[in-house]
Amino acid sequence: MDGELLAETFVELTDTMVADFDVIDFLHVLTDRSAKLLDVSAAGLLLADPRGELRVVAASSQAARLLELFQLQNDQGPCLDCFRAGQPVAAADLAAAAARWPRFAPAARQAGFAAVQALPMRLRDQVIGALNLFRATPGAFDPAGIRVGQALADVATISLLHERSMRHSDMLNEQLQTALNSRVIIEQAKGKLAERLGVDMSQAFSLLRDHARARNLRLSDLAEAFVDGSEPLTGLAASRPRSAQPGTRQVHHRDRPGQRL
Repeated sequence: MDGELLAETFVELTDTMVADFDVIDFLHVLTDRSAKLLDVSAAGLLLADPRGELRVVAASSQAARLLELFQLQNDQGPCLDCFRAGQPVAAADLAAAAARWPRFAPAARQAGFAAVQALPMRLRDQVIGALNLFRATPGAFDPAGIRVGQALADVATISLLHERSMRHSDMLNEQLQTALNSRVIIEQAKGKLAERLGVDMSQAFSLLRDHARARNLRLSDLAEAFVDGSEPLTGLAASRPRSAQPGTRQVHHRDRPGQRL
């Protein structure tokens, strides 16, 4: 495991909390870094909305996002089991898990995943979601990696619950609902940008997020402006960031207190 990247990840996760708390950006940092740190193919995150219903709020790849949606639509899969039990759920070989999850297991294999590890976002008896790790090859997940993944999920859980304690509950519920609603406009912006530039959905999201950070804008605000045409994002293809190119990793640093990238 890359120790330097691990340290950078915890710094970035905690740094995101310092100023303006952007739930969507915070949780995407969690999934992106989990996938890189834990040597897995993809990571996804389910979060309970104010009514206790699970929603897909972040994923490191389009395949993982669609598979998470499939679980919710079919009410079946390791991530749901993890959330409901508040305990880790693992499947080292999804080819052997058809009896356990007759709809999810074949769908996961068709999506290119052969193993899954779901980790609860839990603080004592309160479970607010699940972090889910997907791997293209079968086999048990490394115990040390699982501990790191659970630590990342714990940091996210504490951060969200801390934010809840700092605000009146109805204000946080409104913020979480706004974040969930923002996913709709962000998906629209991703699709529009992907079609315009001829890139995939993951690259389109990276371009949007990097542009929002560079201009110190909320991702949802930029996405809405792009969809309604008030922000044309001219010149974006020519200045495509390294994070949208395969095989590169981009690390963001803060230049001054209170700045949100």
